[in-house]
Amino acid sequence: MINFINKKIIIYFLITLLIFTLDRISKIYVINIAETYGKVDIYLNQFVNIILVWNTGIGFGLLSFEKQFIYNLITLIIVLVNFVILYLGVKSSNLKGLIFFVILGGSLGNLFDRLYYSAVPDFIDLNYNDFHWFIFNVADVFITLGVVCLIFVEIIFNKVEKKANE
Repeated sequence: MINFINKKIIIYFLITLLIFTLDRISKIYVINIAETYGKVDIYLNQFVNIILVWNTGIGFGLLSFEKQFIYNLITLIIVLVNFVILYLGVKSSNLKGLIFFVILGGSLGNLFDRLYYSAVPDFIDLNYNDFHWFIFNVADVFITLGVVCLIFVEIIFNKVEKKANE
């Protein structure tokens, strides 16, 4: 039993590390382009552009504030949320645990940037007919994917549990 738990934690840690690394590599690449050329404005196709913006808020630029105190408070809250996600990931079933660690990998990527740069580099710009979605990064993709998967798992498990109780 203990051996299985150790293997599970190691796998979860490696998945978190992989997501964190993918996020870091993508951000370093875009930041290097900005440092070399003075800006990042890459047209990939009619739906996707790469444009570097620095986000001082939380996901998708929400809660951006100029005051350092509020920024630090939000960062502290994010650190605490990461500990909760870590705890839930360790205590959850295999699938839920995996999903929590996917979310944690993305969250740690953005937390690193908040601490190192005092802002998070966002650069993926999705658009259609002059409507632009929030600019985001690879970490945001994994956080969002994880949250959506967690919602579906909860719905499915609740439905199965409800049928079992009937």
